[in-house]
Amino acid sequence: MNKKKVVVALGHDALGYTISEQLDAVKNTAKALADLVEADYQLTITHSNGRQVSMIHKAMTELRRIYIDYTPAPMCVCSAMSQGYVGYDIQNSLKSELLSRGISVPVSTILTQVTVDPYDEAFYDPKKAIGRYMSKEDAELEVTKGNYVKKEAEGYRRIVAAPKPIDIVEIDAIKTLSDANQVVIACGGGGIPVIEQKHILKGASAVIEKDSIAGKLAADLKADELLILTSVDYVYLNYGKENETPIKSMTVSEAKSYIAQEQFGETDMLPKILAAITYLEAVPTGKAIITSLDKTSDVINERVGTVITA
Repeated sequence: MNKKKVVVALGHDALGYTISEQLDAVKNTAKALADLVEADYQLTITHSNGRQVSMIHKAMTELRRIYIDYTPAPMCVCSAMSQGYVGYDIQNSLKSELLSRGISVPVSTILTQVTVDPYDEAFYDPKKAIGRYMSKEDAELEVTKGNYVKKEAEGYRRIVAAPKPIDIVEIDAIKTLSDANQVVIACGGGGIPVIEQKHILKGASAVIEKDSIAGKLAADLKADELLILTSVDYVYLNYGKENETPIKSMTVSEAKSYIAQEQFGETDMLPKILAAITYLEAVPTGKAIITSLDKTSDVINERVGTVITA
């Protein structure tokens, strides 16, 4: 029997806030992922990195403040660091959990680059905040470097663009490992954004939304399912209001109608719905499921979660 090929997108709750919290969080995450492997799912895993890349960016910036001759790390390098660091924790925790269940399956992390369009409108209107809060003087210094900053209640923060992904550079390697029955961790944090300049890939000062790349990855792999694990059991209509209602199932057409009604939060649920649409328009025989990390085992028996189909 062929295994069900599933792309799993992990949100912030799966990773925690700090290095120590992440070590604890990924142990629970590994149990949820191992349940899927044990149920004969072939997994390709992607994950968020917002907190991790901000931590790394902050650390590298502060290092530059202490050691003047030190060269600060650009965003693309910070993204690569976060991919390796998060992938390392997930990979080791999942491998350990699988072995404890008597399952010997290779788990691999691929450092993944994703091409973006240098003329993407996001570069002209950056909105993604990263790094530490800065004083007005430090913010002005960032502006002189050509970076964008915005003022918040706690201070100033650097903001970067979040362009749409075009191509996953290492997709052939991901497919090869997946076809070889390995669990693959790829496109962490949306992937390292790069711009093609002839045959050279140049790192971009940007980030790619994790949900956006999850939809693209599932489409490229022609996955049977896209499983987006978040902090709620279902997608809701009128979320947070007295008349909020869980959506057990919906079609792409219905999802677009709800989007037009502005039913989904712009920075939380909407990106997940758009990812599902991207995937299902490329793989109309597939199925996208959005639910909470804690209910992963219930997904196997189709007892929970919002199911989206073409």
